[in-house]
Amino acid sequence: MSRIGKQPIAIPAKVKVEVKGQKVSVEGPKGKLNWELPRRTSLKVEGDKITVSRVGDDAQSKSLHGLSRAVVNNMVKGVTDGFVKKLEIQGVGFKAAITGKVVNLSLGYSHPINYTIPDQIKVTVEENTKLTIEGPDKMLVGKVASEIRHFYPPEPYKGKGVRYVGEHVQRKEGKTVQ
Repeated sequence: MSRIGKQPIAIPAKVKVEVKGQKVSVEGPKGKLNWELPRRTSLKVEGDKITVSRVGDDAQSKSLHGLSRAVVNNMVKGVTDGFVKKLEIQGVGFKAAITGKVVNLSLGYSHPINYTIPDQIKVTVEENTKLTIEGPDKMLVGKVASEIRHFYPPEPYKGKGVRYVGEHVQRKEGKTVQ
């Protein structure tokens, strides 16, 4: 048995879980999420617990068993508490602003970068350089954060760029004149 897959998932009081065949939908105070289970796994809702089981004992079934349990657990946590990623922008003149459903980034290029925010994701900007990305879907929150960071990853010489809060960037020494 998969160590992670065999653990039951507790359902909080405000969360509603529905299973129709291989489709799982979880609804709670922060939103609604849908996911389709892999073919080799099944899900049962018993009272206030969810259990995930698998069909076979081959390696792929075992890995999908743990994956399915982890994804459903993240769905339950997401609609209850939500997930947060924080980014910070460092560099002279680098800043971010929000207009409607678009994040406007000024990152030292000759043009501003406009990033459209997906549904269910909320982005806030504090002090023009600190971005907070929130939402119920863990994968989507991480994807949005990585896409924004990808526009200007932190560089090792001056440390300019978009980085996760708490991320350590290994600094390099520049060339010296002899």
